[in-house]
Amino acid sequence: MSAGKQVDSEQLEEMIESGNPAIFTQGIITDTQQAKQTLADIEARHNDIMKLESSIRELHDMFMDMAMLVESQGEMIDRIEYNVEHAKDYVDRAVSDTKKAVQYQSKARRLLICTTIFSLLPLTPPYWG
Repeated sequence: MSAGKQVDSEQLEEMIESGNPAIFTQGIITDTQQAKQTLADIEARHNDIMKLESSIRELHDMFMDMAMLVESQGEMIDRIEYNVEHAKDYVDRAVSDTKKAVQYQSKARRLLICTTIFSLLPLTPPYWG
C-alpha cells in the first residue's frame, strides 16, 4: 500500500487482521525514498541553474567589455580617418608649395644674375670700338 492509494473498508480489514505492520510502513518508506530522490533531483537542478546563471552573468560581462572595446576602437578609427584625410590635404599643399618654391628659386637666381651683371657694368670700361 502506498500513501494516497484508495483502499476500501474490506481491504483495510484484511490488512489489519493479517497482523503485518510492514504493510502500513512499506508505503511510507517508499514514498519517503521517492521524496528524498525528488529533493535530490531538485537540488541538483537548482545547482545547475545557479551555475547557468553565473555563466550568463560572466557572458554578459564579456559582452559589455567587448562593447566598450568596440566603442573605443571606433573612436580611434575615426581619429585615424580624420588624420589621414588631413594628411592628404597637407601633402597636396606641400607639393604646391614646393613647386612655387622651385619657381621662386629660379626667378631669384635670374634676378641675382641680372643684378650682378648690371651692377658690374658700370665698373667695366666702355668699349666703343
